[in-house]
Amino acid sequence: MKTIGILLFLAGVLMTLYTGFTYVTEEEVVDLGDVEVTREDEHTVTWQPFFGIGTMIIGTVVLVIARKTPSSK
Repeated sequence: MKTIGILLFLAGVLMTLYTGFTYVTEEEVVDLGDVEVTREDEHTVTWQPFFGIGTMIIGTVVLVIARKTPSSK
């Protein structure tokens, strides 16, 4: 449970610092035997920084709950 909380917190920090990313896909437009024409499309994924802050809060809550819950060994 602690690991999940730490991962959520770190993901929230990254989401707050980096508010998006871009990736490229390649699409085949024409295929005439030996001749192929492809097109590269650039896609951008963005989010608001408050989603990262919310994820950090959820991670912190999970860490606090994991700390209060007695571990079963």
